[in-house]
Amino acid sequence: MNKIQIGKSIVFLGIGIYSGAVIFLTDGCKKPDHSDLQAPFETTPYTLEYGKLPDPNIPEDNRLTKEGVELGRMLFYERALSGDGTQACSDCHRQKNAFSDTAQFSTGIAGTMGTRQAMAVFNMLWNSNEFFWDGRAHLLRDQSLMPIQNPVEMNETLENVVTKLEAMDSYTGMFEKAFGTKTITPERISLAMEQFMNSIVSYNSKFDQVQAGQAKFTPSEEKGRKLFFAEYNPAFPDITGADCAHCHGGFNFENDRYMNNGLDDGGQMMDMGREEVTHDMMDRGKFKVPSLRNIALTPPYMHDGRFATLEEVVDHYNTGIHNSPTLDPALKNTMSTGLMLDTQEKADLIAFLKTLSDFTLVNDVRYSDPH
Repeated sequence: MNKIQIGKSIVFLGIGIYSGAVIFLTDGCKKPDHSDLQAPFETTPYTLEYGKLPDPNIPEDNRLTKEGVELGRMLFYERALSGDGTQACSDCHRQKNAFSDTAQFSTGIAGTMGTRQAMAVFNMLWNSNEFFWDGRAHLLRDQSLMPIQNPVEMNETLENVVTKLEAMDSYTGMFEKAFGTKTITPERISLAMEQFMNSIVSYNSKFDQVQAGQAKFTPSEEKGRKLFFAEYNPAFPDITGADCAHCHGGFNFENDRYMNNGLDDGGQMMDMGREEVTHDMMDRGKFKVPSLRNIALTPPYMHDGRFATLEEVVDHYNTGIHNSPTLDPALKNTMSTGLMLDTQEKADLIAFLKTLSDFTLVNDVRYSDPH
């Protein structure tokens, strides 16, 4: 099993560090004034476990530490981050549902609902194309603050959040351990939550266990696996597949792209998706391709939660694709015949998808509410 220990960090506040050397900026021969320098502080290494997944790209400016991850965990479950103290990030990203929301649209503190389904939070370290369905947040630390300030969600100002946390002795102490001083800032809040969310890793599903030789697929799951990875080939109906890996391939069962998967035709499209961020008409109706890991634990499905079950999802790809100018070409290619999946094949495909559920993740106390 792959583990990476995020090494011991020694941080000097008020001192410039370059290539391992400590640089003091002086004015000619004048003796530098170091009266405001803080003593160096040391953080504890954090061991990240990720099984057979490839090595992650951990942000160089926000390496995971035990203190930072624990602070981020506290903040993730902290209801004081909301305007009326009733809602935390965890209310829309529940561990038992692989840190997603089973409601079609999450309800904010004033009872108002959003227009998109809450995305699952895991394997964020392997995400390389921004965050949210439309990618409007460049970094995970950027994403972490947006729901707090959203009037439909947590409806709070960052200034008020800082004031509330400063009044809690437990938090000032935790910020000091993670960052060297008791100072609380929005940036430090975002960095801590980024660390915690980056620590949430899913790598121990039945699929992973089969890959490691520790389990075996049932006959139905194995048939579903073959359908999942086999390409669509209408010329040979007996061997044609569902071609799911075209969009949901690789170790994380996604492709780090934004795609139009044929939910609506051009005239019915109400949510412009990625176009709202890029202002490019060729991004109309395109949304982030999510990981299919834990897909059975994260209903409903699609950016607007329109499908309540995996059966509805498979039916959509089998016979329900709608055409529009930005529809993915591979999906458009299936429209004349559909995927040609019969009832048993659809059941087998869903049986395989269920093997992607990671029950270790949803029961891991390291990710649970620490309050």
